[in-house]
Amino acid sequence: MWSVALRKETVIKDEMHQAADAAYQATNSGALEILARVGFAVSGLLHLLIGVTVLRLASGGGGSADVSGAVAELASQPAGPLLLWSSFAACAALALWQVSDAIFDYGQLPTKDKTLKKLKAAGQAVIYAGLATTLFSFAVGTGSGSDSSSKTSDLTATVLAAPAGVVLLVAVGLGISVGGVIYAVSGIRKSFAKHLVLPSRATPRKAVIALGVTGYVAKGAVLLLTGILVAVAALGSNPEESTGLDGGLKALQDQPYGSYLLAAVGLGLLSYGVFLMVRARLAKM
Repeated sequence: MWSVALRKETVIKDEMHQAADAAYQATNSGALEILARVGFAVSGLLHLLIGVTVLRLASGGGGSADVSGAVAELASQPAGPLLLWSSFAACAALALWQVSDAIFDYGQLPTKDKTLKKLKAAGQAVIYAGLATTLFSFAVGTGSGSDSSSKTSDLTATVLAAPAGVVLLVAVGLGISVGGVIYAVSGIRKSFAKHLVLPSRATPRKAVIALGVTGYVAKGAVLLLTGILVAVAALGSNPEESTGLDGGLKALQDQPYGSYLLAAVGLGLLSYGVFLMVRARLAKM
């Protein structure tokens, strides 16, 4: 009787190992890697579009300076449906690749380093899954690039009305702000370089590093501003102040030298967008 139970347990373990191996092979295939690399390029393109909108705001123009606005711009192109569906597939592939990293990779590292790496991969998976979701909503016709700030305010009001909503929103705001600081520090310290196969020639290598530093610092500043607005809105129980990236950048315009600050952020986001497109080719997958 014990031998039968032991054999069943062994069979189950073998099947689980086989399933894990199959999942690992599927999520580390050459085809998926190529599509995942395109996901970096898609993210870069969206940052380029946001950067262009920010520069437009700096010069007195209009537009929605966030992901929804960028995707709406993508959808308005002549090949909009094709761009949306292909971008969705690429971002979904990159999210899946990051999930695979979070589950299967970094096993050889010390426990602390392994945990941090896995958490970072899981966080990246959530970000790219969010991009894929936004792209999918526009591809099927349910997405909208307008009134993103008001939608963010409405969501904030809903969370504030929930039990412990203020604490939750403050935690979210602080988390976004900390993420912004981490981005900026990574840029200043050039930590991103270790994730790239840098060109051997000095000039292209310096250009990639310069793009990364500028882009990471700008991205960090944007995240820091967004997080502060979320936390301030929560503490003041004023959802109108939580307007997301678009509202945060437009609020920046009202500050002294706001147009110049916006222009600097816009140029930084353009650099980050170009850097992500370069990363699509140079990233260590």
